[in-house]
Amino acid sequence: MKTEIIPAIIATNQEELDERIEKVSGHAEKVQLDIMDGKFVQNTSLYFDFKLPQGPVYEAHLMVEQPEEWIEQNWEKADVFIFHYESCKDARAAISLIKSKGKKAGLAINPETPVEEIEQYLSELDQVLVMTVNPGFYGSPFLPETLDKVRQLRKLNPEMDIEVDGGIALETAKDAYEAGANLLVCGSYIQKSDSPGNAIKYLKGLTGG
Repeated sequence: MKTEIIPAIIATNQEELDERIEKVSGHAEKVQLDIMDGKFVQNTSLYFDFKLPQGPVYEAHLMVEQPEEWIEQNWEKADVFIFHYESCKDARAAISLIKSKGKKAGLAINPETPVEEIEQYLSELDQVLVMTVNPGFYGSPFLPETLDKVRQLRKLNPEMDIEVDGGIALETAKDAYEAGANLLVCGSYIQKSDSPGNAIKYLKGLTGG
C-alpha cells in the first residue's frame, strides 16, 4: 500500500489557483482541490468554473452541501471525488454516481462523526478521509483524538486507502502514519514553506517514503 503526501489547494480565483499549483508542480503525484461552498463550511474555495493544468492526479474534496450536483457539473475536472458523509442525504447514490463517471470514490467524515456511521459503505469505497481538524480553513489545530478513527478503520480494512486531512506537519505526520493513514493531505505547511519540494520530502521521510 503506497504512502503519499498530497498537497491541498485552497483558492478563491484562477490566478491564486495557478500560483498554488505551480508551487507544488513536479513535487507530488496527486493534488487535492478543496471545494468549499460557504454553506457546509464557512469559507469558499474553488467555487467557480476553474481550469486545471495537466500533470498530477487531482482529487476533489467536496466540502459542499449538495455534492452530487457539483459532481454532475464538474466530473471531468478530477480523478477522485471525496464527499462528506455529513453533507449527503444518500451516500450510496453519491458513490454510484462517482463510479458511473469512471472515477474513484472517497467518503470523508468530520471529527465528531463515528466510524460506525460509514462502516456499511467501506466495501464500495476506494478511500476514506478522516478529518483531523474541523474543516474549512488552512492552519486549523490538529485534533489527535481523531487518529483513533484511523486505527479503527485500519483494523476494519487493512488494505484500504485511509487519508487524513488537517493540521498535518512535521510534528503530526508521523503520528498519523503510525496510526494507519497512508494518504496524508497537507495544506498550509507546504504552501507556506519557502521550499514546497523540501517540505514534501521531509514529510515523506517521516512516513517511510
